[in-house]
This record gives sequence, C-alpha cells and structure tokens, in this order.
Amino acid sequence: MTSRREFIYKGLLAAASISSAGFPGILHAQNKRPTVKVVGTHVTLQPHLKARAEKELGINLEFYPGGSAEVLLKATTDPTSFDLYEQWSNSVRPLWQADAIQPIETSRLKYWNEISPLAKTGKLTEKAKIGAGDSPNKILFIQPNGTLGPNPTDQITFMPYVHNVDSFGYNTQKIPAGIPYETESWGWLLDNKYQGRVALVNDPTIGLFDAALAIQAQGFMSFKDIGNFSRDELDQMFTILTDLKSQGQFRGVWSSVPHSIKLMATHQVDIQSMFSPAVASLNGMGVPCIYAAPKEGYRAWHGVMSLSSESRGESKDAAYEYMNWWLSGYAGAFIARQGYYISNPERSRQFMSQAEWDYWYLGKPASEMLQGTDGKNSIKAGEIRTGGSYHRRFENIAVWNTVIPNYEYSLRKWNEFVLAGV
Repeated sequence: MTSRREFIYKGLLAAASISSAGFPGILHAQNKRPTVKVVGTHVTLQPHLKARAEKELGINLEFYPGGSAEVLLKATTDPTSFDLYEQWSNSVRPLWQADAIQPIETSRLKYWNEISPLAKTGKLTEKAKIGAGDSPNKILFIQPNGTLGPNPTDQITFMPYVHNVDSFGYNTQKIPAGIPYETESWGWLLDNKYQGRVALVNDPTIGLFDAALAIQAQGFMSFKDIGNFSRDELDQMFTILTDLKSQGQFRGVWSSVPHSIKLMATHQVDIQSMFSPAVASLNGMGVPCIYAAPKEGYRAWHGVMSLSSESRGESKDAAYEYMNWWLSGYAGAFIARQGYYISNPERSRQFMSQAEWDYWYLGKPASEMLQGTDGKNSIKAGEIRTGGSYHRRFENIAVWNTVIPNYEYSLRKWNEFVLAGV
C-alpha cells in the first residue's frame, strides 16, 4: 500500500524537477549552541533576521532557502532535514498528509492570544470577504479526530505569522498606471497588447490561481468555484493557456523572488505575477513597478511556520523560542518594509517609525522617504500604497492559495504547460 508520504512525493517531484537544478547551499552557523534547521523561501530566510535571532536567542539557525515547489518536496519527503518549515498556507495539507509535521501546542506560543482574527476566523474585519479556497482558519486547528478544521483547539498545524495579498506587478514606463480596484485587472496578464512581455510564477498551487483569475477576467471561461477546479475545468483552462503560450504570450515563468526581480530589471518582462518584496526591490533600483489592486480581488496567502514531525529535544525547544521571537516585534517591523504583514502588528509598531506605520498599515501617504529591508530608498514622500490600508486589502480577497482536491491532476497539467514547446 502506498504511504501518504509516497503519495505526496509523486505529486511534487515533477514540479520541483523543472524549477531546481539542486537545492541551494545552506547558510551555516558555526558553534555548538542548540541548532534549529529551517527550510523555507528567500522571503523570510534572510541573513539579517538570522543574525539578529541568533544573537538574541543564543541559538544557531541553519537556513535552507529555495523555490516553493522544491522546499515543499524536501519537507514532505524528508522531515529529518528540518525543524521548522516556513512557507505558505497551501503547504499545510500536503505536509500534514505526509506526516511531515507535528502539532504545535498553543500553550507554548507566548503571543498566541495577540494573533489577529484573520488566521483564527478567516476574516480580519466583519465586512471582509473570506474568499474562495482554504482560508487559514480551515487548516489551522487540528480536530480531535486528527483532521484539519475551523473549530478552535489547543493544537495547531502552524504558527500564523507573515501574510499578504498578492497580485501582479507592472512597469509604468511601459504600461500606463491603472486605477486600483477599478481598472487594474488580472486580465492584463493575458492581454495581447503585452504579448511576449508576461511571466507567471512557477508554482502550481499559486500560478494556477493567477492564471485562472486572468482567464476569467478576460471572459475566456468561468469557474463554478475558483478555489476548487474540476478536472474538466482544468482541461479547459490549460488548453487556453497552452494556446496562448504557443502564440507567444508568455516570456516565461519564474521560480524565486530574485528571478522575478531580474526579469523586470533587465526589461525582459513588463508585467508578471509578483510577490511584494520584489516590487519593493525594483522600486529601490529605480524601476517604477506598481503592485496592482485588481478589481476582481487579490490572491491571498498566509505564512506558516510548522514544526517537523522529527524535531525533538533541545532543537524542538529552540524552535519554539524562534517561533516566539518572530512574533516579539522586530521581525514583524522588518518584513513590513518589504510589504508584508505580521499576525500581531501592534507589537511590531514600536519598531516602526510613525511614517512607516501610517504608510504600510494605515494606507496613508508617506510623510517622508521610506527605506526597504535592503536599506535603499524604496518609497518616495507622498506616495500611497497601492490597494490602501491593511484592512482594505484584506477585505478584497478573491481566493486563498490552496491545494485543491484535484491537486495531483493540476500538477500534471501545470508541468505540461510549463514544458510545452521546450
């Protein structure tokens, strides 16, 4: 009988193989203090945060940064390779089904009671749209029978921390600026005016939804539930995408934030699926990139910090300390400067200037020049963040990153699309 881990492995292998030529080198710590191995993406596994946490906690951190598909493959097939897994909420079902993670005890999370309703209920405000797919509350709590569900328990699959709403970025030197929530549209990705200047993120659990939102916005087809595609809908969607690819619509796909930055910085693309840190970096480089607020709504994600099923002893204890450190204030302020939010923002406010807080969280015009995480000026005085305040952005969610029931089939179709014509 095929084990759950083998089942997940088969689905992920193809996705990772086309986006990675070998797992990135580890960032090693050198002494004998308790060590926490962290697998994740470049978004949160940043050298500055590593150095700060090691100094404040007296532990060693070993970071394994990589592309989304490859780190999920690594984690699901080898839980001994990590203590903590940092990625997106759509990773949780595969990790749990593969027995790769263990329950996190909320009693050991120092700031659990400060975490906002977003992760616990799926809504930041009462008038917010929850959005299609797996809102974080659906996969956060471990139910008494071992399944995942929205009913609160004292055991969870991940510690909620960073989160954001994603869309696409475009270079206003090449594409006229649109009006947030009115004219900016996912359909721009498939507009033939930008043929050959478009890129998508090479992650089948993310790029899938970007493509679907674009297809629906263009009127090419509609979906019964954009958070849960049927096989017939997947067939139709990928026929459309493959036809567009053969016509030259796409410049390509990207598999990491640095790759997406390079594509736009070197003028290979004018518009593409993007993550917020890439937009901030491009603006810091002088590339006028706008992060769209699509009228159809955002694709939302919630960062997860999950504990390996194989983590034990002092490494497990140190992993809890590191999780608590992430919610203690400094890290949340740091990642705000790349456009991300933290689950208990008031604790991070003390590490932010009033100008930063007003711009990033309240949606007010920047009262002064603001710097990104790289120390470069990325926000000019007077600029307003596209999409507005934290609350407004999270009131306009179209769909959450989700592993759909037809996950394996969607992986196969995605890989066929990426490799078509290669």
